[in-house]
Amino acid sequence: MALMLKEHKVMSANSFSTKEKYVLGSQEYWIHSFDKLDEANLKKVNTLPLSLSILLENLLRYEDGKNIKKVDIQALIDWDPKATPNYEIQFTPGRVLLQDFTGVPVIADLTAMRSEIQRKGGDPLVINPIQPVDLVIDHSVQVDSFGQKDSIDINTKFEFDRNYERYQLLKWAQKNFKNFRVVPPATGICHQVNLEYLSPLVSERQ
Repeated sequence: MALMLKEHKVMSANSFSTKEKYVLGSQEYWIHSFDKLDEANLKKVNTLPLSLSILLENLLRYEDGKNIKKVDIQALIDWDPKATPNYEIQFTPGRVLLQDFTGVPVIADLTAMRSEIQRKGGDPLVINPIQPVDLVIDHSVQVDSFGQKDSIDINTKFEFDRNYERYQLLKWAQKNFKNFRVVPPATGICHQVNLEYLSPLVSERQ
């Protein structure tokens, strides 16, 4: 997945001078181009597996001199398939996909953080997911009815009855947290919904 930024001041420290303006129609964006690397580093990058190239673009984009430093990027460029791994890649996800069982604890933690901020006199609304989060409700499903025309309606009704409190929390969270969306029950499993409806090929961020 590629990410194009409209504001060039965002995120990157640009230690490798890979940032460049990209014009698409009437819009101007900022991207990180491997072609801007010096000759020695570009030669190494051209031999990287595609998966590591994707990770490299991610590091270039999120380099801030604190969480991701120049040395982290160079370590990936210098990857040796024959060497014993000894350096952790500082990957930053561009988006997060959750299903309901893992998503509810996340929302509970964020809600608790908001409550604590408010108790200490701060603004609870500053607590939000940093990256876009999609939560797909698919792991609560049980099969009570099958082989009938209205089986999906019967199962969906049971699902809402059994998970009423959980779904109330998620509905509240979708209205109150930024960067957070919920895909309702009876829509499909998270991976299928992600591939067909949610996953972007290119993301545009301010």
